Amino acid sequence: MKKKTSFTTKGNSAAVGPLSIQRMLPNRYANKVGPFVFLDYVPPVVKETITKNGMGAHPHRGIATLTYILQGEVEHFDSAGNEAIIHSGGAQWMKAGNGIIHDENLNYDSRTESKFIQGFQFWINLPAINKAENPAHIAVQANEIPKKTLPNESGWLKVIVGNYEELSSSIPNYSEQFLYHIQLKAGTQFSVAIENETEVAAFLPMQNVALNGTEFQAGEFIEFDKLAGEIEINNTSLTTVDVLLFGGEEYKEPIVAEGPFVMNSQAEIAIAYRDFHAGKYGEIKSTAQK
Repeated sequence: MKKKTSFTTKGNSAAVGPLSIQRMLPNRYANKVGPFVFLDYVPPVVKETITKNGMGAHPHRGIATLTYILQGEVEHFDSAGNEAIIHSGGAQWMKAGNGIIHDENLNYDSRTESKFIQGFQFWINLPAINKAENPAHIAVQANEIPKKTLPNESGWLKVIVGNYEELSSSIPNYSEQFLYHIQLKAGTQFSVAIENETEVAAFLPMQNVALNGTEFQAGEFIEFDKLAGEIEINNTSLTTVDVLLFGGEEYKEPIVAEGPFVMNSQAEIAIAYRDFHAGKYGEIKSTAQK
């Protein structure tokens, strides 16, 4: 049985520092998909200048941030002392836990001749018990992301978060969750089976794609129902297409989101702000900002 579409949206345009982005989640229809409570998409754009001093240091608490960069490089630094640079195709995960301040430099990839940047940032809501843990950070380069060739060499599937068949991401799971990047060659198709009561959405960053027999446009965010079934991806175009598929089990604890914090009550939000203003999240001491 094929899963049915619940809604589609193209999100809203917004600015993050010097970047123009599309905010896909939350949207007018949904505040979350499984544990994912936020998704910003940076469409392909040429970046001529180099950012060296960060895009604006800011705090987080109660979530894990996940950056997946298709083109470009991201330099991360935070108040827990973590520093790393990921390049095109890489991902980085930061557990904010009980509070952290972080910043990033997003630039074109110094290892390639391209000056394009393109990528995603997700926020993954942590279960209440994990919101109290200390911060952590993981950087995963492109060649470290689990990847498999699809049947008949029709394309490939990368596991950014979670598991797929024999593949497992190194990014921790605190609930059932997944993020797949699927690329299909022209004239091919591929199906993914989704279990019952799983919240799942697709995002089409660059091309029109047919999902379960309906063609959707580039830039669309499509959420599906929670009944068990398949999502069939059909590429009827003359070029390769890319699809991000993500979701997981429903987050059933209360959610209160305000600014950069996602907690379980308004009182916890107040504490998050109080601790931040009291300096309990530390400060960034990074060579990247000197």
